[in-house]
Amino acid sequence: MTFQERELDQTDWQILSELQADGRLSYNQLGKRVNLSPPAVADRVRRLEESGVIVGYRAQVDPARAGQPLAAFVQMRCTTGRCLLKTTRAEDFPEVLEIHKLSGNSCTMLRVRVASMRHLEGLFERLGEHGEINTHVVLSTEFEGRPVQQPVTDARPVTRSKGWGQGG
Repeated sequence: MTFQERELDQTDWQILSELQADGRLSYNQLGKRVNLSPPAVADRVRRLEESGVIVGYRAQVDPARAGQPLAAFVQMRCTTGRCLLKTTRAEDFPEVLEIHKLSGNSCTMLRVRVASMRHLEGLFERLGEHGEINTHVVLSTEFEGRPVQQPVTDARPVTRSKGWGQGG
C-alpha cells in the first residue's frame, strides 16, 4: 500500500496504531506518543486521511449491550434474477453488517447481527427468498475489530514442517 507515492514508514504505522486504539487522541497527545510535534503529527494524519489510508473515525459499540447479542454468517447461492446484491437495498436488511462476494459454489457471505433467535429465523426466511442459504451461528468471536498492523517482512528462508495433510 502506498502513501502519496511512498511506502508508509515506521512513524506512519505508529500513528495508525495509536489512532486505531484511540481515535479521540488530540494531536498533542498523539505527538507525544510518536515523538513528533503537534503540527507535524497533524500534517501526517491529514496526509493519511487525504490518501485514503485513514477512512474515518467512529465509536466502538458493544452489540450485545445494544440489543443485538446474536451473530451469524450466511453463505448464499443466489437464484438467477434474485441476486441479493442486485435486487435489494441495504435498507431492506438492516441486520446485515457485511457482504462479501465470493468465488466458488457460493456467491456471497454475509455477516449479520440480530436481537433474538426468532429475529434470526425471520432473517433467514427473508434471505432464503433470494436463493439457497447455508447458515452458521457464531458461538464466540476472537479478534473482532482487530487493528490493521504493519506487514511483517521476514527474509528468513521458508522451512516446511509436517502439518495438515503431510503425513506423520
